[in-house]
Amino acid sequence: MADERIQRITMPKWGLSMKTGKIIEWFVEEGATVSTGDDLADIDTEKIAGTLESTVDGLLRRIVAPADSELPIGATLAVVAPAEVPDSEIDAVVAEAMAEVESGALEAEAGPQPQSVDVAGRTISYLTLGPDTQGEPVVLVHGYGGDKNSWLFMQQPLAEHRPVHALDLPGHGASSKDVGDGSLSVLADTVIGFLDALGIGRAHLVGHSLGGAVVAAAAKAAPEKVASLTLLAPAGFGGHPNAGYLRGFAAATSRRELKPLLGDLFADPGLVTRQLVDDLLRYKRLDGVPEALQLLLGTLLTDSDEQAIDTPGLLAGVGVPVTLVWGREDKVLPLPEGAIEQVDAGHMLHMEAANEILRLLPL
Repeated sequence: MADERIQRITMPKWGLSMKTGKIIEWFVEEGATVSTGDDLADIDTEKIAGTLESTVDGLLRRIVAPADSELPIGATLAVVAPAEVPDSEIDAVVAEAMAEVESGALEAEAGPQPQSVDVAGRTISYLTLGPDTQGEPVVLVHGYGGDKNSWLFMQQPLAEHRPVHALDLPGHGASSKDVGDGSLSVLADTVIGFLDALGIGRAHLVGHSLGGAVVAAAAKAAPEKVASLTLLAPAGFGGHPNAGYLRGFAAATSRRELKPLLGDLFADPGLVTRQLVDDLLRYKRLDGVPEALQLLLGTLLTDSDEQAIDTPGLLAGVGVPVTLVWGREDKVLPLPEGAIEQVDAGHMLHMEAANEILRLLPL
């Protein structure tokens, strides 16, 4: 029987489409003591690079997957065990891990698939992960031009202890492209209707950018349905927005036009992969999407390119816990003054600093 003190650090699963990950760089060496939450390595996926955090405490006895290794989900990347565990036992675990990869036993199985529900005559696509019964659910609401897949680094860890639903707002992802008049109330009513359709009495709402304003409006309209609000760089907090990015994104029809704009989303423009550009171009070419984005643009911006939403006004009098988080290098919506949480990231902070944000959620 294997020594129970031996713990494995494995390739995580970030998003539905991820089947393998490639180790870019290790930040620790064999013999180092690691703690839960420590950054261990950068991993590249088809969508975007992410940072692997330790899920265990202890002595890093062996790095199984050196830099440039590409391995399937669940493959053993490193082994942690106390110093008194003999090297022979560590060797046996490493040999078993390598045989597991070579056998193909870890090839990705089909996991949970997106579902859809009717809300006010619109088809709303969503992905649910996690147990059915434990804890109040979390609902993740993306920003302008995004979709449920933008939560790939956050949904799976959150789902370890509670159900987590990531939805596509109208006009986005696989949901209906009809956004009505494009108003904030249409989007907020969609979130409230989504909760009702799934029989959710109360949920923790997490919204990014436009989605932050949407969940704030939902909480104002139906506070009894909201356990907490977490707003990630939400629209509507004043300051001069990057209207060039927003209007340019709505209008872009080619890779040449779109790719330079997407660099404004991240602190590290190198995270703009070819796959990300291709996915967004494919989305923008769907019937109804250009019209939907233009309507929603009128909700985000005034004719003079100021922010058209007053999110602090929406939050006034909403008696639920509110956590406000911003990336220090946000190039799309300006960092507001005041007591807010800050992380080292750009506008897509839930992708660049997911682990930090997970620790800030009031769950």
